[in-house]
Amino acid sequence: MSHDSIPDLGTKAGRKAFRHEMRMVAVRPRRWGLWLLTAGALLMILPSALDLHAIFGWSPSVLGIMLIAVALPLLIAAAVLRRRYRRGRMTISRGD
Repeated sequence: MSHDSIPDLGTKAGRKAFRHEMRMVAVRPRRWGLWLLTAGALLMILPSALDLHAIFGWSPSVLGIMLIAVALPLLIAAAVLRRRYRRGRMTISRGD
């Protein structure tokens, strides 16, 4: 699907191509955000699961909160980038 053509959402192949195109937007921030969010959630669970109370002098819960705090802006940025891309793509398709 070319970036200058109108996305053909009337056919199954067109919808599939457009979904694939949308999945390829903002891959890195989304991937990093999900990895950090998962690591933060695991660090939140870690003290009770393994009876671990310190990692390099830091509480695992505090480290988990910090990772989650870093992950959330990345995920929000990925969502904003996808929304901006989709809006621009639909604007091109209408000819504005």
